[in-house]
Amino acid sequence: MRIALSVNGREVVAEVEPRTLLVTLLRERLALTGTHVGCDTGQCGACTVHLDGRAVKSCMVLAAQADGRHVTTVEGLADGDTLHPMQQAFREHHALQCGFCTPGMVMAALDLGAEASDVRDGLDGNLCRCTGYQGIVEAVMAARSRADAPV
Repeated sequence: MRIALSVNGREVVAEVEPRTLLVTLLRERLALTGTHVGCDTGQCGACTVHLDGRAVKSCMVLAAQADGRHVTTVEGLADGDTLHPMQQAFREHHALQCGFCTPGMVMAALDLGAEASDVRDGLDGNLCRCTGYQGIVEAVMAARSRADAPV
């Protein structure tokens, strides 16, 4: 089937099988490998992207469901060499170690409320085996507190 969508502000037209997952389209067809595949069951959050501005686990969304919609991946956040404020906060607060979960964490974090409890609850569906989460929560809180941070 033929689908048309916007990915990181670029119009994309693709032929996909009806069962193709959004994460597969992004990684294998569009070479946007920042979206990671961790579990294929929606439990780890490594594949989190934004679909029409809301965080979704792309291993749980069919590519066909994105037809006519806007997808933003972690690659779409930075402005050239300038990191998005959330990405910069992750860097400054050492909120990553191996980096596998980081793209999904960043994308999920952009869709959270401003309170620490909102951050902890909101990241509940994103797993990290390296950091212990404290640096991640601090990074999200720091990014959200910046007046110039578009989140």
